[in-house]
Amino acid sequence: MPDPDLLRDPESYARLLHHVRDAVLAGVPAPRSPRSVVSASWDRSLAAHVDPDAGEAPLVYEPGDLGSLREEHPLAPVLPLLRQMLVSIADDAEHVMIVTDADGLILWREGAVGQLLRGDRVGLMEGTRWSEAAIGTNAMGTTLATGEPVQIYSAEHLVRRYHNWTCAAAPVRDPDTGVLLGSIDVSGPLRTVHPAMLSLVTATAQLAEGQLRAQLAFRDERLRRANMPHLESLRGRPGALLSAGGRVLAAESCVLPSTVDIRRGGGTVALPDGRIATIEPLAEGYLLRLSASGGAHRARLRMEYLTDGAESTTVDGREIPFTLRHAEILTLLALNPAGLSADRLALQLYGEGGNPVTVRAEIHRLRGQLGAAVVQTRPYRLAADVDADFLRVRRALRSGTPAEVLRLFRGPLLPESESPAIREERESLTAQVRQVALNSADPATLWAFWETACGADDLAVVDALCATLSTADPRRAAALSHRSHLS
Repeated sequence: MPDPDLLRDPESYARLLHHVRDAVLAGVPAPRSPRSVVSASWDRSLAAHVDPDAGEAPLVYEPGDLGSLREEHPLAPVLPLLRQMLVSIADDAEHVMIVTDADGLILWREGAVGQLLRGDRVGLMEGTRWSEAAIGTNAMGTTLATGEPVQIYSAEHLVRRYHNWTCAAAPVRDPDTGVLLGSIDVSGPLRTVHPAMLSLVTATAQLAEGQLRAQLAFRDERLRRANMPHLESLRGRPGALLSAGGRVLAAESCVLPSTVDIRRGGGTVALPDGRIATIEPLAEGYLLRLSASGGAHRARLRMEYLTDGAESTTVDGREIPFTLRHAEILTLLALNPAGLSADRLALQLYGEGGNPVTVRAEIHRLRGQLGAAVVQTRPYRLAADVDADFLRVRRALRSGTPAEVLRLFRGPLLPESESPAIREERESLTAQVRQVALNSADPATLWAFWETACGADDLAVVDALCATLSTADPRRAAALSHRSHLS
């Protein structure tokens, strides 16, 4: 809403804003504080090194070079609506209507000839960029920065040359993705400021989004009709048709979220409830397939945590970004297949000072990443086919050969972890593998352990290597050299 002082006496209010701006920039007490939206915008603009006294909107494209950008821009189809709603009003009020892209580039500008010429003199023309980073606080740039409608008056503009202007702008978003497409703005001289201008621009932006939504619905229906044979080919098995952005257009024998997080080119994706779907690219959009039993699919969780390098967590071959804490939780749950209570898991993770509330929050985040069907509750447990390198080493220690044990053991378990239970498991596993290597008296087995971080500086292992390697084996010279540095 415009400040009441602005509506009562625009000229006095403009003078006040001049004093406020100059005081703030000089770092001295101001007669009043700037509006919060303006103050935040000034901070962003100054951080971008915009010159308050000599800034100028950069010319990015000559107006004659904008043709292809305009044709391809998503707001092009709603331009007739914008003209109908705003241009005649802008003419009457001596304003110009402006449409920018998401980066603040002016693509279209329309209005009375006199106002267009006046805009030319200050760079308010097609092909110039009006983002905050380019030209400081202004309605177009600020609405793009905040995602909210805004009106900027006189010296609320950071750059001095625009203090004789007032402008109101609103953002327009893609109804399909929610991505910011650009802004709609009406700008004009101070004396023509009107309290309804911001509401008018906001309503017009909403109408534009409504028209884009209607056009999207038309495209969706066309896509549904074209691709329905693919869905029918599933013969009642669970599946769905997806738009190019992953929205569900039609589903068969399954309940899905409104949008699926797809990967370009297809492949497998995990749904929020843990189900795994196969995505097949079509000429337009995608076909999603689920197993016939829907939620009966049992995910394959693979953990590679015995390594001197980067650990890895995958679900059905899909790499999952993870934190050390999540890796610790997965390790403990894998070691306790019957499950753990929040209290017990907190004790194993943090020791006596562990808090079950913290554990519950971590489990909630972990379930969000892996799916509720992979990490289950009451008690906390893994409902997946687990393939973990530390479990493979455990099995090999019980029934495998020394060579098999050392083939599987590639380093300490989560070496950065300070969790009491993880540390105990790491030390136990390393000690058992070490003993297997020493007992083997086999050069290849000893060498394999020595190459890990656990064995590199182990004097007993190096001595055993030196004793078992033949004098003709070049590895013996390396072992002897390393032995001399350990003495």
